[in-house]
Amino acid sequence: MDGARKESENGSLLIDASSHFPLVDPFSQPLHFIESWNFHLLSALMFLVTSLSLFENFIVIFITVKFKQLRQPLNYVIVNLSVADFLVSLVGGTISFLTNLKGYFYMGHWACVLEGFAVTFFGIVALWSLALLAFERYVVICRPLGNWHFKGKHAALGIAFVWVFSLIWTIPPTMGWSSYTPSKIGTTCEPNWYSGKYNDHTFIITLFTTCFIMPLLVILGSYGKLMRKLRKVGANGRLGSVQKPERQVARMVVIMILAFLICWTPYAAFSILVTSHPSIELDPRLAAIPAFFSKTATVYNPIIYVFMNNQVLVCNIKKLVHRPPVGDCCSLAHLVAFNLYSEHL
Repeated sequence: MDGARKESENGSLLIDASSHFPLVDPFSQPLHFIESWNFHLLSALMFLVTSLSLFENFIVIFITVKFKQLRQPLNYVIVNLSVADFLVSLVGGTISFLTNLKGYFYMGHWACVLEGFAVTFFGIVALWSLALLAFERYVVICRPLGNWHFKGKHAALGIAFVWVFSLIWTIPPTMGWSSYTPSKIGTTCEPNWYSGKYNDHTFIITLFTTCFIMPLLVILGSYGKLMRKLRKVGANGRLGSVQKPERQVARMVVIMILAFLICWTPYAAFSILVTSHPSIELDPRLAAIPAFFSKTATVYNPIIYVFMNNQVLVCNIKKLVHRPPVGDCCSLAHLVAFNLYSEHL
């Protein structure tokens, strides 16, 4: 016990968990070797992230609902992304803020299961929405299906798939295939990464494959083909009026992929690390970092997919101040797609 305390006091990221964790009930008291200011710092960070996320995503949802001109099929998935991010913050962010104020998950076991399920479910919906958005942009801009037109019913089917698919992989821990348990730091709940049992191990590997690797491959494949298409247009000397949008798309594609990797890779890598090495013992404060990074995605997404898109942003601002926008109010994907169509590629 003294040795473990000495390591913690020296700031080591490795602790003797066998001396600490079994002695603490995460539903009744905080980890006694972590000073209260650590929890208060986490609470303040979660308050900041949650407030920004709720505000930004509410604006996206409100503007889209208020202005009919923005309710276009390619914008459906962006609204779906904002709804998922809003719910992640409303449930997970709010609960994390409150529990970190206390220093432990004082709401009890069933609230823990509910929070773990809700955050995982809405998080996967948001993650797969990013993949769906990438695929839709590829289909609209690159036209692999010829003259097939993307309509509202296609967007609705894609969104329905995202919600059903996400539900399929978040329900099992509530029915016996793995479980939702308190995190190492004891103030949030998540899938049971730390168990060495076969039941938990197989679920985590399956979740990692279906809800991180698969959407990542869709994103990389879709944006990769989109960029090759746009480069081909430029190489053929027919870039014309699409040159500026092409550069904007190239910049945004890089930002989208980097943001996805920054937000989700630490969490995915951490889950695989602790699943493949269940005996590894990390400082709970270190273990909390990947989960925090994943929650910041709810702040980045509306900035990248809406507010960095000048066409949408200018249109929204003008409408909010009751000034009629010039021309159509469309997303960058609409603009590029229109120019590609007009070039008869």
